[in-house]
Amino acid sequence: MTARFARFLRFGVLAVTGLILTWGEYAVASEPIRVGMTVSSTGRFALAAQAGARGAQIWVDDVNRRGGIMIGGEQRLVELIELDDRSDKQMVARVYENLINDRNVDVLFGPFGSTLTGAAAHVTEKYGKFLIIWSASSDKIYEQGYNYVVSGSQIAASLLGAPAVRLIHSLGIKKIAFAYLDEPFPAGMAKGAAKLAEDLGIEVTMMEKFAKGTKDFSIMFLKAKATGAQAIYPVGYEGEQMAMARQLREMNIDFPLVYMVYASQAQFLAIGEDADYIFSQTLMHEKVNWKVTDGLNRGQVAERYDELFPNAAYPADFQTALAYSAGAVLEKIITTADSLDPATMKQAAISLSGKITVMTGPYEILDTGKQVKMEFVIMQNQGGGAEVVYPPEVRTAQPIFPVPKFEER
Repeated sequence: MTARFARFLRFGVLAVTGLILTWGEYAVASEPIRVGMTVSSTGRFALAAQAGARGAQIWVDDVNRRGGIMIGGEQRLVELIELDDRSDKQMVARVYENLINDRNVDVLFGPFGSTLTGAAAHVTEKYGKFLIIWSASSDKIYEQGYNYVVSGSQIAASLLGAPAVRLIHSLGIKKIAFAYLDEPFPAGMAKGAAKLAEDLGIEVTMMEKFAKGTKDFSIMFLKAKATGAQAIYPVGYEGEQMAMARQLREMNIDFPLVYMVYASQAQFLAIGEDADYIFSQTLMHEKVNWKVTDGLNRGQVAERYDELFPNAAYPADFQTALAYSAGAVLEKIITTADSLDPATMKQAAISLSGKITVMTGPYEILDTGKQVKMEFVIMQNQGGGAEVVYPPEVRTAQPIFPVPKFEER
């Protein structure tokens, strides 16, 4: 092992040690179920990855408080092994091999996002290990013929933008411009949303892609404005979208509606007035309360989050919710299969489709493992915070549309 690789692994060793130390509170009846995952300590995925990791940790804590998972007639605790991927897809492949070959994990959680998860899935399938996905939404992952990959909670990218487009249509918007980071998740979401927009009779005036590392989005915004678009829908990760929000205000470029996936996240709202009036989406809001059949409900997850992470910089968010829910689904798959054999688990995962509901909503997958339920609600940052504006049955405020021009705010 190289010295550099050893430094990457140190983050995970500390995480595992912390979990093992808490086991003294429980009676250990047999070998634990070892669940491996990677978490980004640095890089562009770090905030979201760490928020998700806390959701996985809540699931492990809850399972172990209940004495573990019943399998083969024995209650077995769960040991979560987290290693660092540094937001690097090349690193992901090496670390997942380490989890499988050196850490001897039984089951794997995906990393954050489609880019990293695509690399992880290639490794887990190569070694015949079951992979539960909590954030990756790229449809391409499910087109590779993988046998042991299942999305526990993240809806497919081609379906992810549907609620936002339905809201946009309901507001009477006739022209919309799309832009997306040239990576699997953003591309899939933008293209799926654009197709639905066209199906609903909305003219797509622009379909622009941008490269990883782009810092200046001014030309993209000016081009969208020149097309006469009433709404702009740029898809990227949190860092890119926060930069976009700042630049729109700096350049004084107004659109009646701006939609950005991450704009209701606490860290996004922390940028202040640059975040005002932007539409976004979430699965973690006090008004989103599914009647769960498996696992904790939203309120219980929020309480457990505050208990376990009192010093966290931000409250639980939809990444936390997605990862927790994937854990609850994984637990149900294991108990239904009564086995850790990946083929048996995959069959159990398919058999549960349409039959269980976790805190993020109904679980329903295709035979490929692609999640087709668990739609997000649409939020708008209305100055005092984010409000649910769609769908109407869970709305906490009416959408503000068109949004005030920058010079009028």
